[in-house]
Amino acid sequence: MSSCNNSIPQPLVFILDGIPGLESSYGWFSVPFFLVFIITVIGNVTILYIIRREKSLHEPMFLLLAMLSVVDLSLVGVTVPRTLAIFWLNAKEISFNTCLTQMFFIPSFYVMESGILLAMAVDRFVAIWNPLRYTTILDNNILVKMALAVVARAVAVLTPAPILAKSLGSFRTHVIAYSYCAYMAVVKVACGDVSNHIVYGLMVVVASVGFDLFFIILSYGMILHAVFQIQSWEARSKALSTCGSHLCIIALFYSPVVFSVLAQILGYYMAPHLQIIIDNLYFLVPPMVNPLIYGARTKQIQERVLRILHCHRD
Repeated sequence: MSSCNNSIPQPLVFILDGIPGLESSYGWFSVPFFLVFIITVIGNVTILYIIRREKSLHEPMFLLLAMLSVVDLSLVGVTVPRTLAIFWLNAKEISFNTCLTQMFFIPSFYVMESGILLAMAVDRFVAIWNPLRYTTILDNNILVKMALAVVARAVAVLTPAPILAKSLGSFRTHVIAYSYCAYMAVVKVACGDVSNHIVYGLMVVVASVGFDLFFIILSYGMILHAVFQIQSWEARSKALSTCGSHLCIIALFYSPVVFSVLAQILGYYMAPHLQIIIDNLYFLVPPMVNPLIYGARTKQIQERVLRILHCHRD
């Protein structure tokens, strides 16, 4: 990396370096990326179609799942095509303004997904604590307010990112060693004092993922308290089974973040290409697996998929 003594002014174009050090393997990397994209689109579109057509699924849990599918589709839509363009076409150039746009939308959709997972935890809490008033408490008005709150928070938290990045005047290089325009990746190649930018980056993580994970854990603590007050073992098992899909998705979504944070706290050095691959997993794996988990564990969705397949076969 060049010194700030030879800094360059704010460039019109950045070069996204993809996964540095693994350029010879881009052809192999493109295969799982492309498959993930196709599976994600098919899975989430299927979930949205089934929920829209099946009137019995027009209840809070499945409407929140539909919101999750929309965000998942948006997330892979703004990440995977650009990465595949790098792998297949060596299309590494990205204009500064496009970089700023990507810098806002990619983490925004990620923060929205985290917020929806928190809303789904609240949904499970209400369903177990007060099942008789479940649909009354979580009516359509409340769900709309939840959705608006999720979007508003993401916009409020991530709007400063492109504004702060725009204020960076000089850079060590115009090459970003990443497969997309990540805020901290741009800050790392900037010259001058970037401490405020680093503090902002940490605040985004705490105010979104950290906040959501804390209240999800709190919600499930209260859910377990309610479940273990139920006398019947069969009823306990049934109550907990309704949370199974959500718990799988939570574990899948937050595990890479927790792993990265712990690695940094413990001082574990991670090779740059490995860090980039893990960061890509944040945006690739959950959108692909979410519909598969709910499809495999939800009887109503299974039955509808089987009916669709049966009709096509006939």
